[in-house]
Amino acid sequence: MKNTLKVMLFAMMAIGMMACGGKEVTQEDLKTAEASLFNADQTVNEAEAPKVADTYCRFVKQHPDDSAAAQWLYRAMEINVFLKDADKSIKLGDQLVKQYPQSEWAPMSLFLLGSYVYDSQLNDTAKAHVAFQKLIDSYPESELVDDAQMSIKYLGLTPEEIMERIMSQTEVEDTVSTATEE
Repeated sequence: MKNTLKVMLFAMMAIGMMACGGKEVTQEDLKTAEASLFNADQTVNEAEAPKVADTYCRFVKQHPDDSAAAQWLYRAMEINVFLKDADKSIKLGDQLVKQYPQSEWAPMSLFLLGSYVYDSQLNDTAKAHVAFQKLIDSYPESELVDDAQMSIKYLGLTPEEIMERIMSQTEVEDTVSTATEE
């Protein structure tokens, strides 16, 4: 009976380790993963990038209360945005905002979701608008609020259309300024 209990306990621990993504992720593992993310010419090593993001996610799962957990989750999200994996990017961004709403990374996550994932990758301006508005409403003191407001203003426009609007607005401001001076 005692041996059966030991075997069951060992099996449960092994299953728990597999569910958390394998072995314990250490700070040294994070450094090694970080070093493998870039090639010698400083370009992203696309073959290693998914493994690096997975290492970051495993660390967060194993150490959710670590002071740098939100940062590692954001970095995993950035990698997935770079790899154009919108589903993983959204999942990680949503997790970050939900699990670490007070971190400096939460508004950055919302901005990244709005601009690169929803707007650029998925062409979903409605969801991009929601992400930007959530940033504005939830983090009114964030330095990204002005950028989010500007992004909402220009959602769905091509770069040429944005430039045209900016130029016409500048012309109107110049005309008003000249008229006020006279």
